[in-house]
Amino acid sequence: MTLTAPGDYEIRSLRPDDWPAVKELRLRALQDPVAHLAFLETYETAAALPDSFWQERAVSSGERATGARQFVAETPDGTWAGSLTVLMEEAGTTDWAGCPVDRRQGHVVGVFVRPEWRGSVLTGALFDAGLEWARSRGAERVRLIVHEDNPRARRAYRKAGFAPSGRVVPLEGRPGESELEYVTDH
Repeated sequence: MTLTAPGDYEIRSLRPDDWPAVKELRLRALQDPVAHLAFLETYETAAALPDSFWQERAVSSGERATGARQFVAETPDGTWAGSLTVLMEEAGTTDWAGCPVDRRQGHVVGVFVRPEWRGSVLTGALFDAGLEWARSRGAERVRLIVHEDNPRARRAYRKAGFAPSGRVVPLEGRPGESELEYVTDH
């Protein structure tokens, strides 16, 4: 199925009772052929997590959360076609990689679109929702980190309005591998 119009799906925030779908989509994402480049966890690690972890995730990044928000693209039949999460980072803190955060910003993580919906307008709609939410929370910019060997994702992020900042983040525990920071100020 190719989604071409906004009426083909709904972009929405998580609700607490969405946790089984959160788990299912994340486990599917971790089985993607480039999951080892796109995500910092493995399928085996995530599959072993208890349901309470997924329940908390649906609440802590759901519709009432203030520090993070996960958006999903839901098709008319209830299928989750894709998802992304925006974490808010505060100026004066350090990020997950130990780098200083110099301004209030959103950090996009966990981007995944099912293969059958890639290349549709859905990816852009997910980014639009995430960027709008981050800006409504006072973000001065929004960033994401992408593996240097993941050209498909880098193309999608450029299409969504992100550009390389020049910051390179070495991957801890993976010598010789790095990720690149992409940012958008609009």
